[in-house]
Amino acid sequence: MQVIYGVHPVAEALKDGAGIERVFLTREGSRGSSREIVELASRRNIPVVFTDREHLNATAGTRHHQGVICVCGEFRYADIERILDGCRSQPASFVLILDGVTDPQNLGSLIRTTFCFGASALVIPEDRAASVTPSVIKASAGAALRLPVARVVNIGRTIDRLKEYGFWIYGADAGSGSGPGSLDYGTHVGIVLGSEGKGIRPLIKKKCDALISIPMAGDLGSLNVSVAGGIIVYEITRQWNTVQTRGERG
Repeated sequence: MQVIYGVHPVAEALKDGAGIERVFLTREGSRGSSREIVELASRRNIPVVFTDREHLNATAGTRHHQGVICVCGEFRYADIERILDGCRSQPASFVLILDGVTDPQNLGSLIRTTFCFGASALVIPEDRAASVTPSVIKASAGAALRLPVARVVNIGRTIDRLKEYGFWIYGADAGSGSGPGSLDYGTHVGIVLGSEGKGIRPLIKKKCDALISIPMAGDLGSLNVSVAGGIIVYEITRQWNTVQTRGERG
């Protein structure tokens, strides 16, 4: 079992409803935005228990729960083959691939960003990387419960599998590559982001069809991985929206 905490993450969990045992609220939490939590739980016949903040602190393992938590089953990772089969029916799609992102806040932020910009899925490795935990779900504002997240044994083999499905693989690299706006995202695309300290591993970089480098005026060297990811996925959807607008006008 795991604990999900925060108003938005718990609300997203309740919309799905699967595997939730009960919801805990602070007594003052029955007012305001937490009323939605009570209503969602009531619709699914999930018990709501009112308790004190100290009990929530101990159960959640954090003070940053916003007065609401739920106890539910372990996070369910998506199957990569089902994700790829789902992409077949789309003229264009993109998947974000994280090669060793270790900071839970970065992972949560990237999940939230890629969900907001229409990604089909996010892929993470099983080893030496952050996994989807309650803190990641909180950092994603509950988007981790809506975006398919696949956890794979080998990122390199997964990239090979994506290529078999017609994906072009673009890797973000601070030292070299084309600007995000110079590439064509009009097909199925996999965007690879490397670890916070070392970037994309050399073996994975060799598997990329092209590299992306974000031009900067400052001299700090590189952007935070979640910021860089946000810039790139925005450019993908900007191109999609431009093509769609032209099609509607034409």
